[in-house]
Order: sequence, then C-alpha cells, then structure tokens
Amino acid sequence: MYWEKEIETMDRTALERMQVERLTQTLERASRSPYYAERLKAAGADALSVRTVADVAKLPLTTKDDLREHSPYGFLAVERDELIRMHSSSGTTGRATVIFHTAGDIAAWTNIVARSMYMTGMRRSDVFQNMMTYGLFTGGLGFHYGAEKIGALVIPAGAGNSKRQIQLMRDFATTVIHIIPSYVLHLSTVFEELGVDPRRDTQVKIAFIGAEPHSEKMRQKIEAFYGFKAFNSYGLSEMNGPGVAFECPEQNGMHLWEDNYILEIVDPDTLKPLPDGEEGEMVLTTLLREGMPIVRYRTKDLTRVIPGPCPCGRTHRRIDRIKGRTDDMLILKGVNIFPIQIEKKLMDIPGVGQNFLIVLDREGYNDHMTVKVEVNREFFLGDLKQLEGLRRRIVEDLKSAILITPKVDLVEPGSLPKGEGKAVRVVDNRKD
Repeated sequence: MYWEKEIETMDRTALERMQVERLTQTLERASRSPYYAERLKAAGADALSVRTVADVAKLPLTTKDDLREHSPYGFLAVERDELIRMHSSSGTTGRATVIFHTAGDIAAWTNIVARSMYMTGMRRSDVFQNMMTYGLFTGGLGFHYGAEKIGALVIPAGAGNSKRQIQLMRDFATTVIHIIPSYVLHLSTVFEELGVDPRRDTQVKIAFIGAEPHSEKMRQKIEAFYGFKAFNSYGLSEMNGPGVAFECPEQNGMHLWEDNYILEIVDPDTLKPLPDGEEGEMVLTTLLREGMPIVRYRTKDLTRVIPGPCPCGRTHRRIDRIKGRTDDMLILKGVNIFPIQIEKKLMDIPGVGQNFLIVLDREGYNDHMTVKVEVNREFFLGDLKQLEGLRRRIVEDLKSAILITPKVDLVEPGSLPKGEGKAVRVVDNRKD
C-alpha cells in the first residue's frame, strides 16, 4: 500500500520539522545562484530567516517571467558540469521556461513519481504503456523513470498513432497507461471504429491522466467507457514535472508530497495566505532540488487545500483538482470565465460528444463567444427539432454557469481539431 510508509504517514509536526530543515538547505543552495543571491539579499532573507514553515511567506516570490528573463543559467546553483538533463515548459503562454537537473534531482523526482504510481496500485508485475510525448516535455520521461523504478515492464509508446496504441495494449497485455484526458476520449472513438471493446479485449486496469485540466464528469465518462480507474495527477516543469501531487485510491483530492515541496495557497490579487478550504493560487517551493532550486513559485494554478485527514492514512495535505489558471481565465463582458466551467456543464448533458472549442470574436466594441460542441451523430440523422432542442439546452446550461449567453454551434463527431498533445480549447480572435 505504501512506497515509503514512514514518510507518507509522518506525523504533521515531524513533517513540518523536516520541511524547515530542507528549506534552510534550499536557501543555502539558492543563494549560490546569480538570481537568488541578489533577490534574497535585497529582501534581507537568508537561511536564518526560517524558523517555521509559515516563515516561507517572508521570502520573495518567483514568477515565470523571472525564469524567462534570467534564462538560461541565471537560476543555476551548481556548476554546469554537475547537470545531466534539461527540460522545458511547453511555451504555450510565451517563451518556454528551462529547468536543469542534477543526478540527485532526477533520483528525487523519480522517487516521488514511483511513490505516486505505487499508491494507486501499480506493481512490478504490471505492463506500463506510456502514451505521452517524450523529449523536452516532462510527462513522458517522468512517468517512464517512475515505472522503471517500481520494476514494471515499460512500453515507451509516445503520443499518437491511435490504432497502434490499441494494438500494443492487446499484444502485450498492457495493464497501466499514462495518457492525456482529451486524447483518451478521442481514443474511445477509435476503439469503436475498430470494433474493439476495451473492457473485454484489453487488460488495462489503471490510467494516469493529467497535463491538462479536466472535470470530474470527464473522469467519470472515461471510467464508464473503459472500465478502469483513472487517477488525476498534477505537475509542472518548474517543479520537476509529474508527481508533485497525485490521487490515492480514495480519489478525493491529490496528495501533494510535502517532503519535496512547501505548499501555499494565496489570494492571487493580494498575495496574502489563505486558510485550508479557501480557493486561491498555489505557490510552491522546492525542498530537494540541487541544480536549480526555486523559491515560492507562483504556479498560476487555482485550487484549494481539502481540509481534514484522508481515509488512506497519508498525512500529506490534499489539493483539489485544478479549477483553472489565472492566465487561462477568459474575460468576456466583464465576466471571468474558465474553460473548465464550460466543460463541466457539457459533460453533464446526454448526447454531447468528446470535444468542444471556445471561439472568441470581436465586432466593433462587442465581444462574442461561440462554443462549438461535438454531439452524437444520430442527432443529425433524425428530427431537426431534436437537434435544436439540444442546442437550446446547452445554451441555457452554459448561461447558468458563466452568466452570459454564448452562441452554440453543434457539429458532428470528429469535426473539431484534435491533437495528440494538450487539447485546443480556446481560439481568441479578438484584437487589443
């Protein structure tokens, strides 16, 4: 049940004492980097500033822009010949951020990924098919190393080539997969086209899904089709990659590994700390990173700490699924909207397919939203009144969730763009 029982079930007082010790060491390392040597000195902060975990709030915040402006080597706390690997973010919101790792960093990261996978029930007897992109993206190699540490047989399938993915599952009796949620839904249509029943014709029992926000309804839809357990995971390249937080078998929030990170939830406007249960922006500090420690990183991800202990017995606090990102937020007619809100409503409506696209346009001084929604093919073969009824329901349900009335276009399955990586959810055609 436990990969490292002593650490996973550690008394909170002892865990926080460990965090303070590791934070002190982190600050000593960080002060060797050009960036933090200057920032910590300007803030009057050093290793002696930290007596309790709460003292982390005295330290300066770090942003993605800081990482970009001091790229590539401004955050390095070791000599370059101590580095063995680099990864980078996707760069979808601007210039990609680059993270460097020592051998010790890779070992620590691999360990928490293995801990996460083992927690869900994965064992050395499993066959693990990794259907994520390899390369600069952290998802592929992060899970690959974790699975190998457990001792499982790893199939490094990579992303795409859906028919081949299904064939690999069947030929090698895959039991565990790692896949992006939007792609696993797309894959379900390929199963149907091939006449293959994943419940009957494959042995997959566990799926790790992440890399893009998804709702509980989407998870339920995935589990209902495939018959396996789909576990939510959280990671970001600035904090290593996957394995920062992970669901246990309770599937009620993700345990954030606090022996590796200090977790804060702050008000995104005031930056003041928020208590457990209140939603805000997640701020993370690395505790074991050698090559490139990062202090109080503003993730831009919105979540909350779920109050109370978890029935699984682990004492590391749980974060709720990510509501969205502060920089993914859409503002339309003065209303703040997150794509995940739209997804949640669509997944509740019978007949809605696997994909949708939000298109924002501007006419004169007015902004307009169109939501294109794939729906089951039978709606286009029958009474058009039924199709119109579905469209009106979607409009009303979305209006109740986002407080504005979008235009809704219903389209046939497979007609919206889909990729093997993160799903394209928003196209913003507005000009500043």
